[in-house]
Amino acid sequence: MIRAKRPTPVRTGPGQESVWDYPRPPRLERTARRIRVVFNGEVIADSTRALRVLETSHPPVYYIPPGDVLMERLHRDDDARSFCEWKGQAVYYSVEVEGARARRAAWAYPDPAPSFRELRDHLAFYPDRMDACFVDDEEVRAQPGRFYGGWVTSDLAGPFKGEPGTEGW
Repeated sequence: MIRAKRPTPVRTGPGQESVWDYPRPPRLERTARRIRVVFNGEVIADSTRALRVLETSHPPVYYIPPGDVLMERLHRDDDARSFCEWKGQAVYYSVEVEGARARRAAWAYPDPAPSFRELRDHLAFYPDRMDACFVDDEEVRAQPGRFYGGWVTSDLAGPFKGEPGTEGW
């Protein structure tokens, strides 16, 4: 089997984190940063109590407690599931506001693996399926690749899994 060569990480600038310093298996940590999600002009999530998952080569994925999400705007997609070797079985939600709908735009772990138990029922959102997502007041960019849900901000250095040529990482 031919394995892809590990890329050379981008040099970090002042105040930046390198995603290549993130661990594998991933780490779960609390963040006091303000996390917001906007869809069809409505703020559907706003939290300073989010958790973030950090994994080698990936920008963070933010998980918002359900009490900070307008849960009436989310509808469970019973036919959609995925499995993460670290976190367990994920379920998916569509987001609907005033007739606009984003299918499978959020996900959660209702019964996560023991090392990620704090994630139970917290919601993560794909930023490219929302109008905008923010970390503090910075609008994020979506992690490249349709599968990944990381949030790219200016305080991160890559390269990021999902960019062209990263399939073998």
